[in-house]
Amino acid sequence: MAALVDTNVLVYRFDMRFPEKQRLATALLRSGIANDDLRVSHQAIVEFVAAVSRAAPGGQPILPASDARIEAEEMLAQFTVLYPTEALLRTALRGAAAYRLSWFDAHMWAYAEHYGLDELLSEDFQHGRRYGSVMARNPFA
Repeated sequence: MAALVDTNVLVYRFDMRFPEKQRLATALLRSGIANDDLRVSHQAIVEFVAAVSRAAPGGQPILPASDARIEAEEMLAQFTVLYPTEALLRTALRGAAAYRLSWFDAHMWAYAEHYGLDELLSEDFQHGRRYGSVMARNPFA
């Protein structure tokens, strides 16, 4: 079964400040492409471009804006990308209340719940906790 990848995994793929997380993210994403068992949400791609192209601590972005856009194009080509629907947004609203998640985390979780994915790979959720039918797993733990 496929898993949903959160934005932080996509960002760590390029973040040289955290070499171990970069290595793990790279291996996970490569395996997911080869096995076609990872999904990426529209939200994660939007957040990825914003996160890697803004100035990081120290003044430089992780990637120049032009490279961030190229990498987003690559993600669109390499992964099955999931898009929001009205039902997904309603699920996110209920999830935010039920699990006391931030709006962006609830929205990310709702992609996995709505599309019937078993796992959400993220460091932003409680590792090993089930949110509805979705198990959160921190790939860096």
